[in-house]
Amino acid sequence: MENLREGGFLISKIQKLSSRIFAKLLRDYEAIEINPAQGRVMFPLWNSTKDKISFHELLQMTSLSKATLSHLLDALEKTGHIKRIRPRGDEDKRTVYIKLTEEDKELHDKYIEVSTQMKDIFYKDFTEEDIDEFEVYLKRLLDNLIDFDKERES
Repeated sequence: MENLREGGFLISKIQKLSSRIFAKLLRDYEAIEINPAQGRVMFPLWNSTKDKISFHELLQMTSLSKATLSHLLDALEKTGHIKRIRPRGDEDKRTVYIKLTEEDKELHDKYIEVSTQMKDIFYKDFTEEDIDEFEVYLKRLLDNLIDFDKERES
């Protein structure tokens, strides 16, 4: 009989519990009205060196489905966190860009504080070497899943 491993199960449990804790920490900062799922969209926007990111780029950065990303963007646009920009001129009219609002850029620092708290919780009693090695393994797992997903789409 094959020895079943717990990696996927553990990752799922970690994701659920960390999302719950992250949501509680965000609520502690009353000025932050975004939830962890929306934060998954906002984080790449905050960390981008670009003024705007295409929907397709954001899709790749978040690994969300088109429907999920569209739903999250609808909510973020409705609450004034982002703007959708349609190209003008010679650009492809089908491309939609996502841009932060000026007001939302101020939330970035608070969100980073909460993210730092989460990092400290995650890596309590880990050495820098432990963290580096662990993250290499996580990236390998993610790459395996991305490769599998691409093969299934082909």
